[in-house]
Amino acid sequence: MSTFVFKAVDLGGGKTGGELEAESKQAVSDQLKARGLIVLDISDKYRSREIELQFLKRVSAGELAIFSRQLSTMVSSGMSILRSLYVLEAQTESKFLKETIVAVRKDVEAGLSLSSAMARHPKVFNPLFVAMVQAGEAGGVLEDALMRVADQLQKDAALRRQIRAAMVYPTLVIVFAVGVMMALVAFLVPVFANVFAQFGGELPALTQVSVDLSHAVIGYWWLMFGGTALLIAAFLKWKKTSWGRGQWDHLRLRVPMKIGAIVQQVAVARWARTLASLTSAGVPLLQALEITGKTGGNVAVEEAMDGVIASVKRGGTIAAPLAQAPVFPAMVTHMVGVGEETGALDAMLDRVAEFYEEQVEASVKALTSILEPVMIVVIGSIVGFIVISMYLPLFEVYNHIE
Repeated sequence: MSTFVFKAVDLGGGKTGGELEAESKQAVSDQLKARGLIVLDISDKYRSREIELQFLKRVSAGELAIFSRQLSTMVSSGMSILRSLYVLEAQTESKFLKETIVAVRKDVEAGLSLSSAMARHPKVFNPLFVAMVQAGEAGGVLEDALMRVADQLQKDAALRRQIRAAMVYPTLVIVFAVGVMMALVAFLVPVFANVFAQFGGELPALTQVSVDLSHAVIGYWWLMFGGTALLIAAFLKWKKTSWGRGQWDHLRLRVPMKIGAIVQQVAVARWARTLASLTSAGVPLLQALEITGKTGGNVAVEEAMDGVIASVKRGGTIAAPLAQAPVFPAMVTHMVGVGEETGALDAMLDRVAEFYEEQVEASVKALTSILEPVMIVVIGSIVGFIVISMYLPLFEVYNHIE
């Protein structure tokens, strides 16, 4: 037996609450209904006291896509939602996702709809997922909506993998370059500095810079690492603020060397894919636009959606305000306009998404080809600077000997 806390209202509209011991939320719901009460909420009184790191609890897009496809398959085969959730609960390997499925299943047993139960877990089911499930329930095509969600999640995850794979090489090279520089400055330069001190005289400017840098690294290494960690923490905190996030998103769009272009292409592809999925699932247009802005991943897209929503409310088009937003290229505006005129907006948006996903792939390859020689030059310059600065005094000594 477990203890549950409930909130309910009676037939006269008076609110009531309390605790009940029962086997499940469904049993509590049955008891309350037998009393003539309308259930508002049922929750567990006692929660696990185990220490859990909340920031490590997450569900990957791949796991969520598999869950969505399996649930769609079970529902389309005629299984009830409750039975499908029981099956998924038993076979899911991810602990956090399993806990979430259990909570969703209990809420459904208590009388909530599947979309309402999922909406209680925003860390797992984002507004896009909930809205598409809600539209599927309303239209009687839940299995199709779940399949569309799975497709959306997988394509979004593939886009993210492309970007991460492209960033692996430059990240490794930068870490290697910094490591080499620190090793040379901390271990090689002091040896040469002791030798130069025996000769006396004034060191060349390049050599003096290397020696001063060596003294700073050896004497104040704790300050350098602490300062770097502090700067990273301050940046992450600033980026989480509404003002900082907006500034950072706009700044990313202006980064040179094709990086800004890739950020724009990813934002447009994600926007088009999300809006196409929502409209094809039967989500009302205004709600679809609002959700697309929130899940776009860039403040510039969210700001553009505010203008689009205002235009649609006035009876205007989607394409007109998009033309005023710098983040959307002219081609997107024209294709959306054609989609609105022909009544095939979702099909046009799918084409836009496919085009820009291909553009992202091509741009990432181009960026990688540009970064390879740049990284080689950077590493060579760092090592060359230190080596030359160490050998300059030796050349001067050799000249004096002659």
